[in-house]
Amino acid sequence: MKLECLKERVRDAVAQAEKITGKHLTLPVLKCVLLEAKNNTLIVRATNLDLGVEFFIPAKVEKVGVNAVSGVVLYNFLQNLQNEKTVSFESKEGILLLEARHNVASIKTAPHEDFPTIPKVETGKLIKMHSNDLLQGLKAVWYSSATTSMKPELSSIYIYSDDVGFVFVATDSFRLAEKRIKQKKSMEVSGILIPHKNIPEIMKILESINGDVDVSLDRTQIAIIHEGVYLTSRVIDGAFPDYKQIIPKDFKTEVVLLKQDLINALKLTNVFSDNFNQVHFKINPTLKLFEISTKNMDIGENRNFVEAAISGEPLEINFNYKYIVDCFQSLTTDSLSLKFNGLARPMVIEGIGDKTFLYLVMPMNK
Repeated sequence: MKLECLKERVRDAVAQAEKITGKHLTLPVLKCVLLEAKNNTLIVRATNLDLGVEFFIPAKVEKVGVNAVSGVVLYNFLQNLQNEKTVSFESKEGILLLEARHNVASIKTAPHEDFPTIPKVETGKLIKMHSNDLLQGLKAVWYSSATTSMKPELSSIYIYSDDVGFVFVATDSFRLAEKRIKQKKSMEVSGILIPHKNIPEIMKILESINGDVDVSLDRTQIAIIHEGVYLTSRVIDGAFPDYKQIIPKDFKTEVVLLKQDLINALKLTNVFSDNFNQVHFKINPTLKLFEISTKNMDIGENRNFVEAAISGEPLEINFNYKYIVDCFQSLTTDSLSLKFNGLARPMVIEGIGDKTFLYLVMPMNK
C-alpha cells in the first residue's frame, strides 16, 4: 500500500473510527482500524462486532493494499502532527510508514485477514431523512433506556413510523421519553430496536454530517449512509413494551411553570438530597403552592417554593431527582407542564406548546 491524502480528512475519520474499535480477547485485531487503498480512495474501517463504520477519503493511491494498525496509536500520531497538510502511508514488511514534511513514523501492523467484514444492508427498506432529524430523535430519548442488557428491549431505542413521521422511544421501566420527528414523506417502519450502547457513537458521527442520509433497514442491521460515510449497527430482535398503555389520558393535578425556575429549584434541593436522590413535591392548588423539598439525616433539609399556575387536586409525591433533570435537554420551550394523576401514578412532563416530546416518570415510595 502506498498513498497520500489530506491529514485533516484522515485524522477526523480515524478519530471517529477509533472510538468504535473494541476489546476482544479472542480477536485482538478489533483494537485496530483497517486501512484499504484502492480506486484513489483510502477506506478507514472499524468495528466492535456490534457497530461498524467505513469512511471513504479521497487519496492519491500509487499502490493498492490493506493494513490493520492500532487505532489509538494512529489517531494520537495524526492528532499531534502539527502544521502539516498532507500525510503519506506506505506499508513494508509488517510496518506502516507514515511521512509528512517534518515527521516520519512507523507503526507495526496486525494480520488484516482476521478483520471482520462490515455488514452491508442491501435488500432492506430505504428511508431518506436529514441527519439532524435523526440526531434530534436519538438525543431526545436515549438517556431513558436501560444501561444493562438483562432486558435487551429496554436497553435500546425504539423507532417506528406514524402518520406524521418517525417516533423515537426509550424506557428503563422507571421513566420513559418519546420524541416525534415530523417528515413530509416517511416510509412505514413497523419498529426497530437499536442497542443503547451503540447510540453515543452513532450520534457523534451524525454530528459530523450535515445533510440528507439514507437509512437502510433489514431484519438484523440498520445502516446510515452519507457521502463518504457508511455506518451500520446491529438491531435487537425483540418486542418493545406497549408503552402507550401507561401514558395517562386524563390528569387530576397540573402545574405550569418556567423551566428555568424548576431547574434552579431542583439544583438547590439536590444539595440536601439523600442517597436515593429523593425529592418531595407538595402541591396545593387552593394556596397556589408548589413546594419542592429534600431531607438528608446527615446534612439537613431544604424547602423551595416555586411560582406556578396550579389546578386540580392537592398532592404530595416523591420522585428521583436525576430522572427529572435528565429530560431538560430535550425540552425546548421556556414553560413546562407537570401533570399528575394521584399517588403511585406517573408524572408527565411536556413543553407548553410543544406536542413532539413527552416524558413520563414513575414516583418513588416514601
